[in-house]
Amino acid sequence: MMFQLPDYDYPDFNEDYFQNAPNLRTLPAPLDGVVPENFYATTIFPEFFKIHGRWRLICESRMDCVVVISDDIPKAVEFRNVKKGDAVVVGRHEDGGNGVYVDHFAFKSKDRKGDNFSFRTSNSRETSCSRDYDHLYRLLEYEREHGSILWVLGPAVTFDQDSRNAMTKLINLGYVDALFAGNALATHDLESHFFNTALGQDIYSKENISLGHYHHIETINRARRCGSLENLIDVYKIEDGIVNACIKNKIPLVLAGSIRDDGPLPGVHADVYEAQDALRIHTKKATTVICLATQLHTIATGNMTPSYQVVDGVVRPVYFYTVDISEFVVNKLRDRGSLNSEAFITNIQDFMVNLQRNLST
Repeated sequence: MMFQLPDYDYPDFNEDYFQNAPNLRTLPAPLDGVVPENFYATTIFPEFFKIHGRWRLICESRMDCVVVISDDIPKAVEFRNVKKGDAVVVGRHEDGGNGVYVDHFAFKSKDRKGDNFSFRTSNSRETSCSRDYDHLYRLLEYEREHGSILWVLGPAVTFDQDSRNAMTKLINLGYVDALFAGNALATHDLESHFFNTALGQDIYSKENISLGHYHHIETINRARRCGSLENLIDVYKIEDGIVNACIKNKIPLVLAGSIRDDGPLPGVHADVYEAQDALRIHTKKATTVICLATQLHTIATGNMTPSYQVVDGVVRPVYFYTVDISEFVVNKLRDRGSLNSEAFITNIQDFMVNLQRNLST
């Protein structure tokens, strides 16, 4: 069965209520990085703003931003990026009464059908994921041709030989449009090439290697000596692994540093706001996001990703998957209120191998 996107039912702005609603109000930002009192803050849902009598949908949205009107176009802007004098939308009603309407029911049936009470309505460690896997296979096959797939990886993906190879194959097969991770993911992927270890442990046998604790910092030192990951690949003739696949396939690789990093590798964003800006380039256009075994990066990405995208003039949902062995981690993202956050509570290595095998057939 082929994957098919759900249709989005626009609000009927020809209704008297919307026709009679006032235009939105704006006030100028008093200072760079400072907005007026009673500012409006964005959500993850489709938001419409009435400007000169016309309701306009904000594109490239993000939660917890303000809305700046520029050339009659509403734009989601982070507080830190607001400039003095920007026309900032004010008013905190979301029902259209102040020129702002939030469609909380996007891609959901307005008329709920079925029982109001039922068991096991969300995924847990007891949930069978067979149907979820089948849906994900179809979705990724669709997105490879029509969407933009963003992966958010924790270093556990590289701790096993088979899962590292599986991720590499998915990149080579075209199922990755951008990849977000920390210093550790790239470090241990490259360590696996040089030493067949991750944090000094053999990635197949799981045996701890003598003096293996040197391996990741030796890897970082070689990369820093080369000046860039691209030069490292060339100098050492690296032909395997996730970093190599991204570079050879020209897949954007956004690496964000943290306070606990060793090194870090060249190319890692040491400034958190630079990393945020680099990631937002890809969350602005991502139509499916898959987050693997990384709580902090998953939550960060979730907070930057809207529940919808506008692709070729069509409003469509963003599909957001979290994969982790911990129920706490996947439920943490659900708390942000995403419409399409789906969870796989499973071992990350098993998930990757299953995914790659089924997408390669």
